[in-house]
Amino acid sequence: MSNTIKAQMDADLKTAMKAHDKEKVQILRFVLAAIKQKEVDERISLDETQCLSVLDKMARQHREALTQFQEAGRTDLADKEALGLAVIQSYLPTPLSDEELLKLIQEAIVATQASSAKDMGLVMAHLKPFIQGRAEGGIVSKLVKDALCK
Repeated sequence: MSNTIKAQMDADLKTAMKAHDKEKVQILRFVLAAIKQKEVDERISLDETQCLSVLDKMARQHREALTQFQEAGRTDLADKEALGLAVIQSYLPTPLSDEELLKLIQEAIVATQASSAKDMGLVMAHLKPFIQGRAEGGIVSKLVKDALCK
């Protein structure tokens, strides 16, 4: 495992197995399986950014499921999703503050010379490596759109 995130997850999996932490073992196996599946599907070894993309997607899925279970009053399932989300988030980089995010957006707009909402895809593509795992795409998209429409 050349990737530091994968290596850390593998080490944590072994530790959780030794500690008989069944929930964490299950979550880590699920995440590592998702990473391995993507590697097999694309016939590549995922780099750090691609692993962050997989983790980001899984975190988003857990957030959505958590919200749905809370709305349905299923606290047992909501607790399980919250634990899964916490484990996944522990491998993601620290989230960007609002100020940092707005600064990155302004820098991306200047770098791409974007002038209207039509250039939103260009700005988002420029931002992706900087925000991967550190900010939700939907929020960033809204902020970019607001900045371009001013």
